[in-house]
Amino acid sequence: MTKAKSDRLCRGALLVALAVSLTSILRAQQIPTNPTPSCVVTPAMFASWFQSGTPAVNGVVNPANSVTFPNTGNCSFYQWSEQMFLWLTSPAPSQYGGNGRVFDSPVFYDVSAADANGNRSFLPHVPGQLRFFNIRTSQAGPHGLPVIFDRTGRMLEVERPQVAPSGRPLIRNSAGSLVEVGRVTLGANRRPTFVDPAGRPIAPQMAPRTTAAAARTQKNPLTVQRFLVGGLPIFVDPFGNVLDVEEGQAGGGGALLAQNGSLIYYTTIVNDVYAYFLTGAKTGGITPAPTQFPTTQANLNQVTTYAGQFGVTFPDANALAIEVKAAWIETANLPNAGNYITTTATIPTYDKSNPNQWVPNGQTSAQLAMVGMHVVGSAAGHPEMIWATFEHVGNTPFATYQYINTSNQTITVNQNTAGTWLFSANGAAAPFNPEIAQAACGNINGVPPSISTCPAPPPTVKIVPGNAIRWKAWGASFDKSPNPLDASAAASNSEVISIHNTVTVPGGDIRNNYFMTGATWTIAGAAPTGQFNVVAGGNEVGTSFLANSTMETFQQGTSNTSGSGTNCFSCHTTNTTSVSHVYGALLPLTPGQLRSPR
Repeated sequence: MTKAKSDRLCRGALLVALAVSLTSILRAQQIPTNPTPSCVVTPAMFASWFQSGTPAVNGVVNPANSVTFPNTGNCSFYQWSEQMFLWLTSPAPSQYGGNGRVFDSPVFYDVSAADANGNRSFLPHVPGQLRFFNIRTSQAGPHGLPVIFDRTGRMLEVERPQVAPSGRPLIRNSAGSLVEVGRVTLGANRRPTFVDPAGRPIAPQMAPRTTAAAARTQKNPLTVQRFLVGGLPIFVDPFGNVLDVEEGQAGGGGALLAQNGSLIYYTTIVNDVYAYFLTGAKTGGITPAPTQFPTTQANLNQVTTYAGQFGVTFPDANALAIEVKAAWIETANLPNAGNYITTTATIPTYDKSNPNQWVPNGQTSAQLAMVGMHVVGSAAGHPEMIWATFEHVGNTPFATYQYINTSNQTITVNQNTAGTWLFSANGAAAPFNPEIAQAACGNINGVPPSISTCPAPPPTVKIVPGNAIRWKAWGASFDKSPNPLDASAAASNSEVISIHNTVTVPGGDIRNNYFMTGATWTIAGAAPTGQFNVVAGGNEVGTSFLANSTMETFQQGTSNTSGSGTNCFSCHTTNTTSVSHVYGALLPLTPGQLRSPR
C-alpha cells in the first residue's frame, strides 16, 4: 500500500468516526464526506501548521503567514481561513501568556461597547479577570443602522425618527420644518397619512424621484424610517412609500434566542498588531498615517518599530491585523456543553417575569459556549481583509444546496430541519429567521411594537425563540456561482466542503465540532463593488453570500437564491481602515496599556 493511499484511508476512517460521534452527540448537521477534492490541505501541509510538526488533540497551531500569503485561486484563501481558526482556538502557549485559548489570551484585546460619545476602548485580557459580554443584536448596515429586507430581497437600513421633547417622532414637512407626528394611518393605496397632535394633516418632505431610480441600482441600501400604525410597524422610504417587508422583521435590534430560551451574547476582539497599528496611526507614532490595514512586510515593520518603543514584541506579527467576532450562549441548560469551546465572562441578567419584556436587573458570572466566529484579517494584496466564518455543527439546518462528488456528479442535498438544533425546532417550517425579540431601550422586548422612541410602548408579543436556517449553506446562492473560478454554485460549495474534510484534528479535538461555511474577499483587494454574478461589475468573490446564522441571522435574505441576501461587504463597503466598523470609534491604547501585557 502506498503512503498516499494509507493517508487517504486513515483520513477517511477519521471522518467516518467523527461523523458517527457527532451524529450520536448532536443528531444535527451532516456534512458530505465525498466532495470532489477541489480544495484540500495535504497531510504534510496540515502537519506544518502545528507547532510540534504533528497534528494532535489540543495541539497548538501557528497562524497563517499573512505577509507571504500566496493570493492564488480560491483555495489559498480557504486554507488561510482554516489555519487562522485553528490558531485562534488553540490552547494559548506560554508566549501568549498561557491563558485559555489564543483569542482569550493577553495578546488580544476586547473592544468595548460604544460610550455616550460613541467612543470605544481597548480592554486588555487580564488573566483571572472576567470580561463583560453584551447581548448579540442585529448587524448594522454600512451607515451603522439596523438592516431589514423588503419582499423583493432589497436590503434597507432603518433610521430611527428624531424625537420631540414630548416623545413623539418628528418628520420634515414640505417646507422643510420638523413637525411632531401624532398619528399615522394607511390609505387604500398603502400610502401613509401623517397627522400632527392637533389632528392637522402633514405634507411630508419628499426626496427627488430621480434619487429613487438611482437607489434601485446603487450598491448601498435605501434608508427608511419606521412608524407605528395600529400597533404594527410600517417602514416608509424617502418618497413616502410604505415598503412591504418580510414577515417577522421588526426593523433592527433583533436579539437572538436559542431554542432553550437562552440569549446569545457577543464579543469583538482584535490582536496586538491591530491595536498598535491603530494607536500609532491615530497618535502620530506611525507616519504618514496609514489609511489601510498592513499587508506588506514594510507596513508591518512600521508597527513593530512603533511597538518596540514601549518594549513590546508580537509573538506572531506575521498574522498581521486580526479582528474576531464571536457569538456565545450560556452552558447552563445546554445539552452536550462539553462539545463547545467555552470561556467564563460576566453577562447581564434580566427579570423575566413579564413574558413580553425582560428588564435588566444586574449581572452574573457564567460559563459560555461559543456558537459562531468571524475570522477577519489583512493579508498580502488584501487591505479589504479576508472574511471567514465558522459555526458549531449543532446550530441550524441548511436550506437546499448542491455539491459535486468524487464521481463528478452534482448532488442535491434537500432542506431538512429534522434533528436537534440550537436555533431551530425539530422539523421546523417557515417563516425562518424572524425577529421575535428586540434589544432596545435597555430591555429585551417582544416585537412588534416598533422601538422608535424610549421609553418604548409596552410590548404585546411574547418573547419566544424563532426558527433559524442557513439560507446559503456554504456561502453561495443556489442559482449562481459566487466567484469567477467556479462554473457553478455546486463547484464552489465543493471547495469549502472538501477543505473541511481535510482539516480534522485527531483525537476528538473539540475544534472539530466547528466548520467553516466560507470566506470572502475582493478581486485584487479593491474596494467592494457588489457581489460577483449578482451585481454588474461585482468584485466580491470567494463565497460571496457569506453570513453566519448566529451573527447575521436576520440579514441572510429570504431564500437560498441570489434574489436576496447579503455578503460581509454589503455592510463593510471599503478597503480602507473603515472596513472595520470599530476602527473609527476606537480610542488609542492608553499610556498604561502601551506595554507588553504578558
